[in-house]
Amino acid sequence: MTARVRVAVYGASGYTGLELMRILVRHPGVELAFATSREYQGRPVAEVFPALTDIVTLSFVEPDPAALASNTEVVFLAVPHKTAMEVAPRFLAAGVRVVDLSADFRFRDQAVYEGWYQPHSAPELLSEAVYGLPELHRHKIRTARLVGNPGCYPTCVILGLAPLVKGRLVHPDSLIADCKSGVTGAGRGASLATSYCEVTDNLKAYKVGEHRHTPEMEQELSLLAGRKATITFTPHLVPMSRGILGTLYAQMVKPLTDDEVRKVYRAFYRDMPFVRLMPPGIWPSTQQVRASNYCDLAFKVDQERGRVVVVSAIDNLTRGASGQAVHNFNLMAGFPETLGLDLVPLAP
Repeated sequence: MTARVRVAVYGASGYTGLELMRILVRHPGVELAFATSREYQGRPVAEVFPALTDIVTLSFVEPDPAALASNTEVVFLAVPHKTAMEVAPRFLAAGVRVVDLSADFRFRDQAVYEGWYQPHSAPELLSEAVYGLPELHRHKIRTARLVGNPGCYPTCVILGLAPLVKGRLVHPDSLIADCKSGVTGAGRGASLATSYCEVTDNLKAYKVGEHRHTPEMEQELSLLAGRKATITFTPHLVPMSRGILGTLYAQMVKPLTDDEVRKVYRAFYRDMPFVRLMPPGIWPSTQQVRASNYCDLAFKVDQERGRVVVVSAIDNLTRGASGQAVHNFNLMAGFPETLGLDLVPLAP
């Protein structure tokens, strides 16, 4: 093991910041040097997050890129969209490598980003940023200065469909994703829509046909297909704290058997430590990946209708955000991919 890498979590008072600290503080290659928060500046991390008592001994500090850059090698930006694009150039200019958990550096096309989010203040960095899905871009991630960590829904969906799309086995304009997510996906801020009485005993769709993770999925699936891919994506909010389950549908180009599809998935994810293909008859569930960096996959060929149905499960906070960010960090730092991430799922 080489010397430990000094890292900072910039924006550590949300759920993704908490999850990052939970993982990083036990990572043998990391020195967690700083955790920032405007709201909790000066207060001990363990006072705000009692689960980290006697584990994280830092206090929150002011989010000042200039002050942090001189003592940090890698920074995790766990801040909202727009804030990330404002501070990332300052860290990069100081020689600090950046893993951004917002959407600001996930898109190759500035116009697409701005059509779904807001004007981009650092468009010159978009061509340099690497989309941080290790199963697709691990070689580029290793040498990247700037990684755009994928969204939670896109991680679930892209990993589920990638082997079929890359293998030209399905029509890339036939893709459908029906996904259910736990409430932590909405963040830690107070909101009527995610309050207990609104969520419990309830299941609801939201942002139907207009969720801003859609173009992110289409960007990566189009690259895999070698032509334009389109997807109909419908997210749902379910009364649980964490996890995403995606049921994905695609029309086959030609008839396939379950065995043929299984061979494709096994070949595509060979030597990929965090994708698990379930044995026949066992279907993924959110509980079996809880608090882990795994994506569990299973599928069924619907011969009569000419479709493949894929079920994909991830933990939205770990694989869908902070765990994946550490996975990217490991590649950037030259560490084994699984270092600090060999987390056994919390089941039940």
